[in-house]
This record gives sequence, C-alpha cells and structure tokens, in this order.
Amino acid sequence: MTKADKYLVEDIHNILENGFQDVDPRPKYEDGTPAHTISVNHVVRKYDLSKGEFPICTLRPQAWKTGVREIFTIYQKPTNRLDEMKEMGVTWWDPWDIGDGTIGQRYGATVKRYDLVHKIIEDIEKNPYGRRKVMSLWQEADLAETPGLAPCAFLTMWNVRGEFLDMSMVQRSGDMLTASGAGGINEIQYAALLLMVAHVTGYKPGVFTHFVANEQIYDRHIDNAHEMLRRAEVAEQNDDGKSPNLLLHAEPGCAFEDITLDDFELVDYEAQKPQLKFELGI
Repeated sequence: MTKADKYLVEDIHNILENGFQDVDPRPKYEDGTPAHTISVNHVVRKYDLSKGEFPICTLRPQAWKTGVREIFTIYQKPTNRLDEMKEMGVTWWDPWDIGDGTIGQRYGATVKRYDLVHKIIEDIEKNPYGRRKVMSLWQEADLAETPGLAPCAFLTMWNVRGEFLDMSMVQRSGDMLTASGAGGINEIQYAALLLMVAHVTGYKPGVFTHFVANEQIYDRHIDNAHEMLRRAEVAEQNDDGKSPNLLLHAEPGCAFEDITLDDFELVDYEAQKPQLKFELGI
C-alpha cells in the first residue's frame, strides 16, 4: 500500500465514524435530489516527494494524465474557456458553464489576469528564502465579477529548503472519494505542479502538504467507501513494497510553458480494478 492508500483508509474511517451530515446542501445530483454529505473539518496530509512518497491511490485507477492536463489549463496555458479546455483534453467542466462558454472569472482566468505563475517562479529564483511566496486563486474582485463555481483548491505556498522546493496546498472543500482524498486527482495534479515549478527553478521537489478545510463523502458514495476499505485489506495482504512515482523528464533549463504531458512518466503503478462509478453533486 502507498502512503496515500493508508491516509485514505484512515480518512474514510474518520468520516464514517466521526463525520457530521450537512443541512440544506447547495449541490444536487443529476436527477435533482439534494446531494447530502458526511464530512469532517481540517484534514492534513504530508508527502516527501524526495523520498518517493508520491501521492497516488492504488485502491482504484487514477486518471493522472487527465489531472495533469487540467493543471495545464489552470497554470501553464491558463484559460476559463470551455472550448480551449477541451482542446487540451479537459472535458468535464460543461455543467459549470455560466452561459457564455466559460466557467466565469475563475481558475485559469485568475492566474492569467494576475500573472501568478511567472511571479512565483521569479520570486523563487530571485529571493529563494523569502516567505511571501503565495499564489491565490481566491481573488474577491474576480469572484464578484461573474457567477461561477468558487475555486476549491485555491491557495499554494512555496518555500525553498536547501536544494529542495516545498509546497503546501489549501483546499476549501473536497469530494474525498472522487477528487480531493489521499492520492486522488487533486493531490496528483498539485504534486505534478510542484515537480514542474521545481524543475524550471533548479530545485528538487521536496515536501508536498495538502490541507482540506472540509472534506466530504457524499451519501451516494457510502457503498464505494466500504468497497475501498475492502480493497485496502486486499492491498495490505498483497503488498509488494513497490512505490509508484511520477517522474518529470523535461529538458534542463526549459521554460514552464515548454513542459508537456509526454515529459511525465508514472512508474510502478498498479491499481485495483474495476473502476468505481460516482454520481457527482453539481
């Protein structure tokens, strides 16, 4: 089992045993039924990428390439346009179209407006031990400008530590089993972002820490939660000691914009099948 698998088992047990149910939820399932959740507040997970602790779950297959493509739409070629997202292979944002073919002044549009990535990279290169390396997608002016889904994973903080670059990510809300949980898409893609920024600034990727303010299991995901606990028992019995890892083979000295999906390689990754299906709360 990976470190992420172990975190996920702990977090599922925590929510099922200690979680609280929400009241009058905003999200609804596709059939119009309110999408209730059981959740806990303040979940923290920490991985040392320099020690091979890449955050990826093996209890169900993770579409890691899709996660990296989404990171490209937010930070590398930032956009809020659905057609441009689809050109980059990100196809699931249609339910959040605000009516003009965009998701509003959100995510990539905010990164582009304030040139957030280039400012972070420049700060790391020119002032490595400064403690103001904060990249926030939560810009009140942007949120007020248009409707749209408020950013979930919205804040990263960056710190140089000798030859390593560490990064923490703050997420206001997380659907644990589909995206925000240990070794899920959100951790995979932000760890990949750390790999990218570390590469172009000349550092080794170090510690990645993920904080989720409120993490939930949806009521229609409870059966899948129990199935993942069952799979964890299987994984523990058949543990071969392998540690999956995402490697970045980009050219030395390349620009952030030059990194492609083909530069990434996921090694020693085997996930339990079949894939699980989750109804989304929209």
